[in-house]
Amino acid sequence: MSSIDPITLSVIQAGLQQVCDEMDLSFSRAAFSPVIAEANDRSDGIYAAEDGALIAQGAGGLPVFVGTMQYSTRTLIEMIAAGTAAAPQPDDIYIVNDPYLGGTHLMDVRFARPFYRNGEIFCWLSNTGHWPDTGGAVPGGFSASATSVEQEGLRLPPVRLFKQGVLDPEIYAIICSNIRVADQRIGDVKAQAAALMVGEERLNALLDRYGDDVVRTAIAELRTRAEAQMRSLIDEIAEGEYTSTAWIDSDGVVNEPLAIRLKITKTPGHLTFDFAGSSPPCMGPMNSVLATTLSSVYLAMRHIFPQVPISAGAFEPLEVIRPVGTFLDAQYPRPVSGCAAEVSQRIAEAVFAALVEALPHRVTAAPAGTSGNFALGGHDPMTGRDFVMYQLSGGGYGGNADHDGIANGCSTIGISKAPPVEIMEQNFPVLYHRYALREGSGGAGRHRGGLGLDYELELRRGDARASFVMDHGRFGPQGALGGADGAVNEVEVWRDGVKYIPEHLSKEQDIALKAGDRVRVKTPGGGGFGKAEDRDPVLSAEDERLGRT
Repeated sequence: MSSIDPITLSVIQAGLQQVCDEMDLSFSRAAFSPVIAEANDRSDGIYAAEDGALIAQGAGGLPVFVGTMQYSTRTLIEMIAAGTAAAPQPDDIYIVNDPYLGGTHLMDVRFARPFYRNGEIFCWLSNTGHWPDTGGAVPGGFSASATSVEQEGLRLPPVRLFKQGVLDPEIYAIICSNIRVADQRIGDVKAQAAALMVGEERLNALLDRYGDDVVRTAIAELRTRAEAQMRSLIDEIAEGEYTSTAWIDSDGVVNEPLAIRLKITKTPGHLTFDFAGSSPPCMGPMNSVLATTLSSVYLAMRHIFPQVPISAGAFEPLEVIRPVGTFLDAQYPRPVSGCAAEVSQRIAEAVFAALVEALPHRVTAAPAGTSGNFALGGHDPMTGRDFVMYQLSGGGYGGNADHDGIANGCSTIGISKAPPVEIMEQNFPVLYHRYALREGSGGAGRHRGGLGLDYELELRRGDARASFVMDHGRFGPQGALGGADGAVNEVEVWRDGVKYIPEHLSKEQDIALKAGDRVRVKTPGGGGFGKAEDRDPVLSAEDERLGRT
């Protein structure tokens, strides 16, 4: 143990967290795009100067970025050391969205800023924001039938978008020339950069108050304690092997399921995750890059043990064997638009399914497990402007040992919430006719799964193209310990009054719409926990009265 006293340690820990929280708030408040400003599809964090290890991350950021931002920051540091990325100067900000360099899909754009103290890099400040479009074959980037990453959008290696605090007009022009509605991106770019500037100011204040050496000591101690706490909690699991299988409907190109096969081996204070036997790399966009696969395991364990502080130390007892030769270790040029929002949640579902019997008091049945990615792009004749709308949606949480699952909760991978319908109607030529809980969608059980969402919108003006990259349309979220599966995802497109259901159920792209056409989406309910016959009769009667079954 270090010599730092526990009160100072606790205050510094809270101070580092507050720095990240303020970056999150600044980013959301200043961003133009509803997916960031309203849905909070973003994250901010502090990373070690030596290896990019996670020091702190905002509580309001997406958990799936816990591992990916650490991985991408480490890759940037390694590329700078190797001379394959430009050396930093004070006030530089790098931009990168390359999935194979520690990212997710191309729409998740990362900024990284070196934080200097006394002429040396003390740490890195980094954030990620979901841009509504980065080019590619379809508006919004979710190309359900892409067979290479180039079809999904513009891929950026780490380059300095801001050089000593000044936006590089040439790099920015290249970006804008390859994306839709480019004139609106400057708001998100400046918001993302400003959040890092806020972080720099707040972190300087913390260091000025306690001193660089004290804060360094506290960071090291927090990492050590997080590791020790995670090892202690892992030892609640009996030693042995735990297996599960989770299924993805299809890859969007070949209409066959993809299997995630997981074996978890518990030894004292340590868990090994082995995905050998999972499906090989797929043709469509449901491949996962390694960073996202790792992060999915980390976030699943954070769901199970939420009391462990966010720190690189919490991940050290978790060993993920690289799933070489499977779709969970995508290599260039495999398409990956579905990795962060969909495959990541199915990996987490596999972890939950493997450990629920060992930790029934901590692990839930499977949640909805899809972000409901729906992109709509077209031209609004009233404004004379093109638009790209991105809609994500919630679903039911799985039941657990204590109570029923939450209805219309956010996705497994984050805290992103669907933007208010009023904001969407104000920004885009759409009208929502329905936005309600999906009755009867939760899986039956001693504690039933939560209800999904049922929404329907109409294109009011002009022409547009709709694309979907969702999942759980073929297989509902898994029940646990005898509970029933939740309802599957359902997508309907009504054109000229005729209903169209995509061949891949919840994946399709370039569906032509005109004014008056409608889209209806029914998201999955959560899996049930325990046998339905063991449910409290009072609760069953209440379900019947309220139409929940």
